[in-house]
Order: sequence, then structure tokens, then C-alpha cells
Amino acid sequence: MRELISDAECVLFDFDGPVCRLFAVHTAESIARLLRELAAELSLSALLSADLRASPDPHSVLRGIAGQRPGPGVVERFEAALTREEITAAASARPTPYAATLIAALSTRGRQVAIATNNSPLAAQHYLDRQQLSGYVGGRVHGRTADIALLKPHPDSLHRALASARTRPERALMIGDSVSDLRAAEAAGVPFLGYADDGAGAEALRGAGARHVVRSLEHVLTALITPTFGPDAPF
Repeated sequence: MRELISDAECVLFDFDGPVCRLFAVHTAESIARLLRELAAELSLSALLSADLRASPDPHSVLRGIAGQRPGPGVVERFEAALTREEITAAASARPTPYAATLIAALSTRGRQVAIATNNSPLAAQHYLDRQQLSGYVGGRVHGRTADIALLKPHPDSLHRALASARTRPERALMIGDSVSDLRAAEAAGVPFLGYADDGAGAEALRGAGARHVVRSLEHVLTALITPTFGPDAPF
């Protein structure tokens, strides 16, 4: 843990999970349902597989629509609808324990902090502003673009985050809570630290090959702020 954090000049956070629970109140299920209602309104329900018609994940619904290559402007309309709902969700998102303190501690100790997420960058920025964390991130918020094919596990958002921080991949650290975060970090050549607040999530990350997984960001914070006094020091 201490090596991971001490070697990192820039720490990239996934947003929903490591920074906050975005859909704690305004749920993902309700947003996925709204996107399906939009598909029905546009006579596009036939483009959704049986799995997507029952999926609680709005990103899966968006990917499903985009993968069918509908007419001009259709994907943009769905993405805009998802963005509006994510901004609404950001207003009631619940902070991940120790995330804000860790972000502040990283920044004040000379590390750059960036966000690399599949969520709308507008939603992430709204949350950071509300939690008074924007100054620590310095505008390095990189999220979903109009090209849905570039969502993680594609490393696009990580590449943009690294470029904004002017940091080489091997001198960064990605903190993520999903296998797609892990795969994006691997593709970008960025060391990865998995975060999972339950055993099932931790096991999924380890099963996918994550070498380092924590159940609380307190461990990362402790490794960052605890002085090293020799071989018996923590971590």
C-alpha cells in the first residue's frame, strides 16, 4: 500500500463508488427505466435485448442503444437524458467514507488528483463543487463523451486524465471499484488499487486479477499520512 501511494504522482479516481454513491437516492434503476421509456417514445424498444429491458443499469441501456447504431442524433439524445439524471443524482449522492479526506490529503501533499469515469463529467463536477473538493481536483474531471464506444474498459478517460496531469502511466495510480476500471487501468499501463465496500465486490476484483484491494479508503489514507520509521512501520 505504501509503495503504491508513495510512487504515485497522480491518483485517478473512478467517480461512482470510490468518491461517492452517486445513485444512493436517485436510483440507477429509476434512470434505466426512464431510458427505456424514452426508447419506447422513439419506437426503439425493439433495439433492446430481453436482458436490457430488465436491466437496472442505465449505462448498459445506453450501450445497448448505441451498439445498434440508430439514426443520427438518437444516441446523443439518450446520452443527454442520462446526463440530466446523473446531475440530479449528484445533488443527493452520498460521500464514500474517507474519500474527501483522502482527496484533500493527496493534493496538499503534492499529488495531483483526477477523475476518470463513465459518468457525465458535469455530474462529477457538480458533486465536487457541492462537496468543496473542486480545488483539489483542479478541473481534471474526465468522463463520458459522445462516443459511447470509449467508455471503460476502454482507457480513453484515463489517457485524458493522464494528459491533463502531465503524468506518465507508471507514475499514476487508479482507484476503481469495477472490473472495467481494472481493465482500463491495465490497458493504460496504470497501477490499480481496487476499492470494494463489501466482500462480493472485493472477490470480483481479485478474481479478475486485481492484486491490491481495500474495503475502506481509510487504509489508503493511513498509508499516505503515517510517517515511515523503519521496517516495523505500518504497511
